[in-house]
Amino acid sequence: MTEQMPEIGFYTLAGQADHPRDLIAEVRDAERLGIGECFVSERFSTKEAATICGAVGAISDTIGITTGATNHNIRHPIVTAAHATTMHRLTGGRFTLGLGRGIVPLQRAFGIPEITTAQMEDFAGVMRRLFRGETVVGHDGPMGSYPALRLDPNFDEDVKLGLVAFGPNSLALGGRAFDKVILHTFFTDETLQRCVQTVKDAAEAAGRDPAKVEVWSCLATIGDHLPEELRLRKTVGRLATYLQGYGDLMVRTNDWDPAVLERFRQDPVVQSFQPPGGAIKVIDSPSTTVEQLEHIATLLPDEWLAPAATGSPAQCAATVQNQLDLGADGVILHGASPTELEPILPEYRAIRSRKAAN
Repeated sequence: MTEQMPEIGFYTLAGQADHPRDLIAEVRDAERLGIGECFVSERFSTKEAATICGAVGAISDTIGITTGATNHNIRHPIVTAAHATTMHRLTGGRFTLGLGRGIVPLQRAFGIPEITTAQMEDFAGVMRRLFRGETVVGHDGPMGSYPALRLDPNFDEDVKLGLVAFGPNSLALGGRAFDKVILHTFFTDETLQRCVQTVKDAAEAAGRDPAKVEVWSCLATIGDHLPEELRLRKTVGRLATYLQGYGDLMVRTNDWDPAVLERFRQDPVVQSFQPPGGAIKVIDSPSTTVEQLEHIATLLPDEWLAPAATGSPAQCAATVQNQLDLGADGVILHGASPTELEPILPEYRAIRSRKAAN
């Protein structure tokens, strides 16, 4: 097995997961190639996070495993805590319980309450206590009210907590209360640097060692060795889906032109994915046609798609290294399976070796 690169990660079952058993080959390939971290996103179809994490833990030996992310309010806190401690012991400490806010339109459609920063901070504090074997009696806080919560009084587990963070409040929360902060895809260089600084400053203000709070860039990695249609789905389709769900936040975070977002939303093709009173269909769905994607591509400025690793394998690898040079502690090579990354990883490893030698 190739020497592991702990600063490099990937998402297993990227996008839709029609065949969850595909993760077995993906994770084994990832370990073979030296990828250091496996991230697990959650979709309410065939990608339920606890099941996927258990499978990854069972068939892997060295790779770290992080939910990126699940939501704290879709399971009882004891169920989530038991999942985390089970994964922690199953993997010999390789697991990170990663939380996030979720997508508001989807939460509203499903009747799931929207998540606040205060709730996630409260939840993180309760999880830490449960991992230490404490019995939490009469908790009444932002995450809810519970007469009693307990796992096992003999526990003293150092389970890591992660947070998928976007805006300044959640970034600061990550710095003061979490071990790992996962950023979003299509962040500009300036946004990445600002986010890293926000997290590290918050950690220091909370009396923590900023170096021990990892900040992971999430970099769309779509090399030109992939077929053109697939590249279109993984770039235009993915960014358009993000704009569907939380476009205002993305535009504000990257200091993009909100007028472009409004034109995107008013476009008839885009509106066809969100019929009034009907079910929302995400644009990166496999059923979206190439013609639809090509049209949507005309609505997105080049600079909105630019924060990604594209081009030759060597160019992609250089972009990955640049994320680390800008301050990220790790880089998730987003939207690609390990086999799709295979031409890029040796190029990155060569850059990594040269930097280590200097």
